[in-house]
Amino acid sequence: MGDNRSGVADPAQRVLPRFRSRYLSSTIGPHLYLASASPRRRELLSQIGLRHVALPQQVDEAALDRESPPVYVLRIAAAKALAALGDPLRRLPVPLLSADTAVVCDGEIFGKPESFAEARRMLLALAGRTHQVLTAVVVCRGDQWRETVVSTDVEFREIAEDEIAAYWASGEPLDKAGAYAIQGLGALFVKRCNGSYSNVVGLPLYETAALLQDFGITVTSLLATRP
Repeated sequence: MGDNRSGVADPAQRVLPRFRSRYLSSTIGPHLYLASASPRRRELLSQIGLRHVALPQQVDEAALDRESPPVYVLRIAAAKALAALGDPLRRLPVPLLSADTAVVCDGEIFGKPESFAEARRMLLALAGRTHQVLTAVVVCRGDQWRETVVSTDVEFREIAEDEIAAYWASGEPLDKAGAYAIQGLGALFVKRCNGSYSNVVGLPLYETAALLQDFGITVTSLLATRP
């Protein structure tokens, strides 16, 4: 019964690889650990086929006196990576990735607003102007350590007071650096973006993929795992 004498390939042999790719990929282990609780970074990693385990870390994110934005984001990303390296839940010998993103306007680092007044101040400062979004990415494993800082220019249109109030009421600005999310309702304020869009979301994918090459995670291997 199992002997195929017709010369036509067994249909099961054609379907099985796609079945494995689509349904069994989550069982073959992660590519890396992610030292972040950001759902945006998790979505971006999943977008390019990177299986990962979230290993979020709590670090002091206060900026130091006269600390430049690039130095700041890299220091915080490195602090997250170092904390995760010592996490007892990190048991697999896979790379660890951490990142930190900051919105910068006139040299001031905008964090996450804790009140409407803070969000209003940030959005009014960004309105009608161009600001920068910086993300530092660190990838490490054992003695290997790779890092980069990526900057994107984002230009906002003017924003009316009633728009700020409505945007705050949506709940979106509360946990976002700079009080906006470009991948959400905040896109309504963005006139143009010069540079990496995914960087503004929270993880520059092109630069991250370049770092991962040094850890044996190639673009070709990621493309091959897509269903």
